[in-house]
Order: sequence, then structure tokens, then C-alpha cells
Amino acid sequence: MGLIKRIIADGTSEIAFLKEIEKRNVETDKKVSESVSAIIDAVKEKGDDAVKEYTLKFDGKLPEYYEVPREVIEDALTEADEDFVNALLDAMENIADFHHRQKEQGFINPKANGVILGQRVRGLEKVGLYVPGGTAAYPSSVLMNAIPAKIAGVKEIIMVTPPQKDGTPNKDILVAASICGVDRVFLAGGAQAIAALAFGTQEIPKVDKIVGPGNIYVATAKKLLFGVVDIDMIAGPSEILVLADKTANPKFVAADLMSQAEHDVLASSILITTSEKLANETETELQRQLKNLSRKDIIEKSLKDYGAIIVCDCIDCAVELANKIAPEHLEVLVQNPMEYLGRLDNAGSIFLGSYSPEPLGDYFAGPNHVLPTSGTARFFSPLSVNSFTKRSSFIYYTQEALCEAKDDIIAIAEKEGLSAHANAVKVRF
Repeated sequence: MGLIKRIIADGTSEIAFLKEIEKRNVETDKKVSESVSAIIDAVKEKGDDAVKEYTLKFDGKLPEYYEVPREVIEDALTEADEDFVNALLDAMENIADFHHRQKEQGFINPKANGVILGQRVRGLEKVGLYVPGGTAAYPSSVLMNAIPAKIAGVKEIIMVTPPQKDGTPNKDILVAASICGVDRVFLAGGAQAIAALAFGTQEIPKVDKIVGPGNIYVATAKKLLFGVVDIDMIAGPSEILVLADKTANPKFVAADLMSQAEHDVLASSILITTSEKLANETETELQRQLKNLSRKDIIEKSLKDYGAIIVCDCIDCAVELANKIAPEHLEVLVQNPMEYLGRLDNAGSIFLGSYSPEPLGDYFAGPNHVLPTSGTARFFSPLSVNSFTKRSSFIYYTQEALCEAKDDIIAIAEKEGLSAHANAVKVRF
């Protein structure tokens, strides 16, 4: 077998492959759930002491400080590479511009009979941001989570991130935290940090929502604590689907498939094309470009296990299959990509044309890179300003307006057998 599977779409073969990649998303390992449950219980009972015990156990060393002093955060920014800071600031400008357009307004609806109805929208009080701090330390994730939270009006962002092996914070993460206005940073990671944010400890504040990526223990903790606290989503392995016709450049297609495969051996990179020639040339390009990449072992395993080139008879069939897969990232490398935008209903983020590669969305363009995975783009949406707001409706009725509505309310309440509901209206008259 070559580096990546070749599938001729016939209504059966491609569906069998999709069932195979769904196996990545099996229920969380029972042992992981048991371990995480024990950690959650310990943090609930012992608070910061438990968090620090687990930090010592899992990270090998207690950090010099639990909460990172403000001057350390500011020093990280002052000492940072100027090009890196400027790149973050440019990205931040684009991300903020895009997310400002998502702001939702409340409304008030006064009626002629004196009734006033409406909806009030405001930001959450406190949000927890989890940021991995080891080999998978991504400053871009700080921007993508903190910026919409700030725009939504969140009053305080509490960041937790594991210490490095020497007990210090990752400076790139601190730089991103500084420019985004993160309020407090604690050196704690894993399920213990998620539990601390959910319950609150003497030092780490209790938050209303937890966002940000993490390993299987972090994801499991978020899943188990959902309800105690809100969460962004339960993210699975990364995915890219490239929808391409004969006009696509195979060099671009191969590079873009590997841009996701390098994330994780469980990542899924799929090309759907109507061109046998493009399929062949993309395979050749994968082999050629792979040799020069730093994470080639991960890429190779990811492509072999969960990658595929699917050849379809027609573009309509390809579009239908793309909607069925509902990928996290969908690249449209066809002659007139805008023609298809209205038909591509199930995708986290859509990248149109040859010069809109997926990393553009990861880092810079402005739309959020926190996206639904594992086919959940059928019903979930990207992280947004709305993810950090809550809404309350309000109702004001005059005596006359309630009198006019009372018979209908009483009729429905009595039909449901809720006589006290009916009585709460009757008693007023």
C-alpha cells in the first residue's frame, strides 16, 4: 500500500472508509475516566493542595510560583522576539475585526397594549482558558479564545497552563496572554487545572465556562464537569478535507493535506477529487514533500491510517460526500470556488481558492480556529463571541394585558393538569 489510500467512490467503498475513521472517536477509555474522576474528587475536596500534588506528580517539579506575577508576564512581552510580537499583533487585529462583527444586540419590543418584551445580552463573569504548555504550546490558541471573550464583555479571563520541565511558564504563551489582556495566569495543567476552574479553590477562581484545547485527560475532565461549568466543545482529532477538480495544483493539495496530518497520528486528511490525474500527482507530491518535514513520522502514520484520496464521478457527488463528512476544515480548490459556497452546509470553516490554505485560518485571517470536529459540524458552530455571552428574556404585562390573555393561559395550564399555574393567574382577578 502507498502512503495514502486510494478509493473510487461507488457508494460503498467511501462509506466503509468513513466508518473506519469514525472509530477514532470511540467512547473515552474507562481507565482514563476513572483516573480523571479521582483527580476531580481530590481537587473538590483538597483544593490547591491537590492541584499542587498532581503538578509535582505529573510535571516533575513544583513551579517557582503558582500564580504568575504580572511583572513576569510583562517581562515576557518586553523580551520577546520583535517579529513574533508584530505577527501576533497583526493576527490579533484581524481576529478582533472579524469577531466584533459577531456581537449580538439585545432588543426591546414595546406593544400598543402596554406589554414590553425583550432580551438582554451580556458577557459571562469569569472564563477559564486552558493552554497546553509542553510540546503543543500554541500562542495562537490564546488569541482565538481570549479575543472573542474580551469582545463579548467577559469581566475576567483566568488562564491555566502547565509549567515546563524547569518549573517556568512557556514565554510564548505569556506573550500572547499579555497582548490579549488575560487577567491572571496560573501554572497548573491537566485534569486538576480543569477541576480547579470548575469548583474554584482558595487561589484559583471558580469560572462560568472553560475553553481551550488539551490532551485526553483535559478533554475528559471537561466532559465530566460539563453542567458544573460550561465548556466550549469536546474536540476530537484534527481534520482537513480538500475538495478539488482538475484545475487544482497538486503541490498545494499535498502540502495542505500534510498541514493537518502533522498535528496528530489520529488526524484525518482527505482529498475528494473528480480528477484521476490530480489524484496521481498529489500522491507523488506527498512522497516528495514529506522528506523535508520535521514531523514526517507523525504525518506518515496519520496519512496511512486515516488519510484517503477519494475519486468521484462528478462535482455534485463530491459536494454531497463533503457534506456527509462534515469536516473541521474544508478547502475548495476548484475553478470557481464561490459557486459552491451556498451548497457546502456542513463544515467548521471553509477555505475558498488556491491561496486560502488552512494555516491562514489557524493563525491570521480572523475567523476562529476553534472548530467542531468528528462530523459535529452538522450541528455545532465555531467558537465565537456568542460562546461567551448569555441571554435573559424579560416580560412586562399590564393588568389589562394579562386580563386579555388570562383565559388562554388558564386553558393551557388546566389541560396540562397544573392547577397552581392556572391559579397564579386567576388569583389576580
